[in-house]
Amino acid sequence: MNIMDALKDITRLFLDTSPVIYYVEKNPHYFSIVKTIFDHIDDGLLWSVTSPITLSECLTGTYIKGYKQFQNNFIDLIVYGHNVSFISIDYEQARLSSELRAKYRLTLPDAFQIATALFAECDAFLTNDPELKRITEIKVLVVDDFTSPVE
Repeated sequence: MNIMDALKDITRLFLDTSPVIYYVEKNPHYFSIVKTIFDHIDDGLLWSVTSPITLSECLTGTYIKGYKQFQNNFIDLIVYGHNVSFISIDYEQARLSSELRAKYRLTLPDAFQIATALFAECDAFLTNDPELKRITEIKVLVVDDFTSPVE
């Protein structure tokens, strides 16, 4: 499926960790797909939501490898990005994440990510984890399912 078709009815998109990493690090396999999404965000056609989980997971590799510039790039995008809402985790997300974790047997980070997306009233959740497609409370978009907009 073309990514443009998938985004047609989406106005608020939660960004899981992998698509953000693909974009910031310009992953050669995924960059053209995620760039289309981030272009929509930059142009105001799409609003995105991120969380402390996304930030922490993106930064971990940069601290291990000592990539200071990538640290700044991730923080700028995830926390301060244009048309991006950085949503802190509170009691309501913790309660909902426990419910989701029990229902779907999710890892704690995945449960928090989905709960935050639901709490923020996102239309879809962008990830590259096909296991999350089993979530029925929100539309899950998996990067590997899409073709580049130029294909």
